[in-house]
Amino acid sequence: MEGFRLIRRPGLRRFVLVPLLVNILLFGGLLWAAVGWVQAASRYLMGYLPDWLDWLSILLWPLFVTLALLLVFYTFSTVANFIASPFNGLLAEAVEKQLRGEVLETGWMDVVRDIVPSLMSELRKLVYFLLRAVPLGILFLIPGPNIAAPFLWLLFSAWMLTIQYIDYPMANHRLFFNEQRRRLRMRPLLALGFGATALLFTLVPVINFLVMPVAVAGATALWAKEKRLQ
Repeated sequence: MEGFRLIRRPGLRRFVLVPLLVNILLFGGLLWAAVGWVQAASRYLMGYLPDWLDWLSILLWPLFVTLALLLVFYTFSTVANFIASPFNGLLAEAVEKQLRGEVLETGWMDVVRDIVPSLMSELRKLVYFLLRAVPLGILFLIPGPNIAAPFLWLLFSAWMLTIQYIDYPMANHRLFFNEQRRRLRMRPLLALGFGATALLFTLVPVINFLVMPVAVAGATALWAKEKRLQ
């Protein structure tokens, strides 16, 4: 909630603009593509069914829509954070300076300087996510253990969102992926609480456009106020 307050401050609004535009354009494009995919997949499959099974379209449409929304959600989150990562690093730096009462002196050259390190950091997080998401996904298919799969997936999603957003303020202090996870593991309830809240807002229409800059600002405030997670 502090992140929502921080991004409205006059000195920070300009750092929110680019992540917000990335969110709107990317989500709109993916949603448009998903609608086309649902229509094409439905027509393709229904073409193989006899006329007396036309009623199955009533069941197939909700299935296709659900799959499309899941695809959009995870693609949107991954790609949006990847594209906006250099700007998120600047936002985290600006938030921390404001919290300390320091003067902001950040320009476009800072964005250019941070592009390669930011993109490499996003790639490391993506590999970390895939190595754990695939076994969890398989767990959904195993009778018995699949009862626990949704709960494990929610915990994993909360953990990943915390790692995603705490990376920006910590990387600004030269603390990278392994050290970030080590410190977060020392405060598991704090980490999961922040990630679960970010996950909740990510699922709320319209508000989810603001989640990325809000979560970056909130994670920076968390980093600054919780004794730097030490």
